[in-house]
Amino acid sequence: MTSAAPAVPSDAASSSVAISSSVPAIASAASSIALSSAVASAVSSSIAISSAISSAASSTVDGSPSGTNSAAESSATVPFIKLDPNNPLWNINTTGTPEAIRGSLGATVIGPTDEFTVKENPDLLAPPSTDHGNVDNAKWPFSLSHNRLQTGGWARQENIGVMPLATKMASVNMRLEPGAVREMHWHKTAEWAYVLKGNTQVTAVDPDGKNFLATVSPGDLWYFPPGIPHSLQATSDDPDGTEFILVFDDGAFSEDSTFLLTDWMAHVPAEVLAKNFQTNITSFDKVPASELYIFPAVPPTDEGDLPKSPQGTVENGFAFSLSKVKPTQLSGGTVKVVDSTIFPVSTAIAAAEVTVEPGALRELHWHPTQDEWSFFIEGNARVTIFASQSNARTFDYQAGDIGYVPATMGHYVENIGNTTLRFLEIWNTDKFQDISLNQWLALTPPELVKAHLGFSDEMISKLSKTKNTVVGPA
Repeated sequence: MTSAAPAVPSDAASSSVAISSSVPAIASAASSIALSSAVASAVSSSIAISSAISSAASSTVDGSPSGTNSAAESSATVPFIKLDPNNPLWNINTTGTPEAIRGSLGATVIGPTDEFTVKENPDLLAPPSTDHGNVDNAKWPFSLSHNRLQTGGWARQENIGVMPLATKMASVNMRLEPGAVREMHWHKTAEWAYVLKGNTQVTAVDPDGKNFLATVSPGDLWYFPPGIPHSLQATSDDPDGTEFILVFDDGAFSEDSTFLLTDWMAHVPAEVLAKNFQTNITSFDKVPASELYIFPAVPPTDEGDLPKSPQGTVENGFAFSLSKVKPTQLSGGTVKVVDSTIFPVSTAIAAAEVTVEPGALRELHWHPTQDEWSFFIEGNARVTIFASQSNARTFDYQAGDIGYVPATMGHYVENIGNTTLRFLEIWNTDKFQDISLNQWLALTPPELVKAHLGFSDEMISKLSKTKNTVVGPA
């Protein structure tokens, strides 16, 4: 007979069931505790390693001979720039047909093309690989401007009608034969001028009734504030007469909207003229019925012909002899700056005359608040404009071309020819200002510059704490 198993008390059975049910939970908790211990151990090791690295880095920095490496070395988060050459691929003297190819990019041109224009602008057909995005056209040749031909001379202009980017300044190129006159007139804007060739006699009267007369020579300037009546006349000193550049502080300026003496007189009733001048009406029977604008006349004599004004003559003269200013000699060329600090009346226009030798560079820079209007007098130039947000475009310039760079946009001017480059930089301001990239980096904590650009100590030591302005070939 089989013996029966002893009976288990009910409370013991309950305890047994509870313990049995708890076993998986206890096992899970044990696992969790073991995992936590492992994590804690790993974290502890990580902290120890981090501490060791920090200690090692600190020792390395403390022992650094340069004394400029106090920040941990940065690592690149984007690729480095390419150092491949990006020079212009041809010029006006290049034989053969230029093609729209640079390296492995592009293809041949199989349609019609203006080969002469292409050769003058190699960086438009085959731009450097550093160009990107979009920058509005910043080049206008005066040779493409419509010319107004008159008896005794001509005039052509540039404004937003032909170069929309140039919103702050416009210009006129004018030629007068010996004795020819740009008739007496005034403008709503200021007028700044640079004489290219020959001598120009200028006259003016200010609001106080003080008068002015001067003969302005090549490389010299004149400036008339808005509303000041004035005249321009070529002397007979040069058989070719005179030619000059006029700059106005409004990109929408038009030479055709000038206030002309003859134009006004022709549109005032004759009886009003007689009453105004207190004379007989027949005194006006030779007044032209329409504007003269430019017309031939007897060449002017010396400055003794200026009527004596009871109010005196203008104290701050309207002319300035920039040609007599000694240029600042630089490693790659020269510069002469003229603004209201030395030409007090010129409160709306500041300018620089710059020369750059072959292979040299008007250094990388920008102008904080003012657009730059430029005119190329001699040589061949290359300019890349950086417009932020990866937008950059390169333009090529020859003598007679106009350039334009909006305020704050980085740029340089490189001489890519074999002769001296000479050009004007002009701003709508009373005082010249620019920011040099080189100087900015030199005067910034070197650790910060290194973190941005990966420069070596040797490169940092070569940065210039003063502006170079024009630098020679490297």
